[in-house]
Amino acid sequence: MLQEVGHLWNICRSPIAEAVFKKMATDASVVDKWRIDSAATSTYEIGNPPDHRGQACLKKHGVPMMHVARQVTKEDFLTFDYILCMDESNLSDLKKKANSVKNSKAKIELLGSYDPEKQLIIKDPYYGHEEDFENVYQQCVRCCKVFLERNS
Repeated sequence: MLQEVGHLWNICRSPIAEAVFKKMATDASVVDKWRIDSAATSTYEIGNPPDHRGQACLKKHGVPMMHVARQVTKEDFLTFDYILCMDESNLSDLKKKANSVKNSKAKIELLGSYDPEKQLIIKDPYYGHEEDFENVYQQCVRCCKVFLERNS
């Protein structure tokens, strides 16, 4: 099971990573072996759809996206094997939350740690432009490909 946690809001990076990984797992005929989701570390955007620029980027690449923002729960640390995040701030927040959950089993890592181009941090494109969303998409493709290869 895989969960990807983006920034505070769960409307840009993590929904892109979720959609990319779902498509890769589907194309590799292993999607039934995974529970794939994304969530936020805050409550700011709960119930909202992904940013329209991220949706447009994925549509351009033929990657379906169906997502509604939600917050990470204590149960996530008990049910997911991996929780992958986008930056050091989220990594720190998630580790603190995991420490408060008895029997937490989730391995918490940066998604960028799987990037063959060694770009460890996936930068939030919210205040950027379409090319910033494209950069997030490309980095997620590289990272998810390596993660899937190592865990299939």
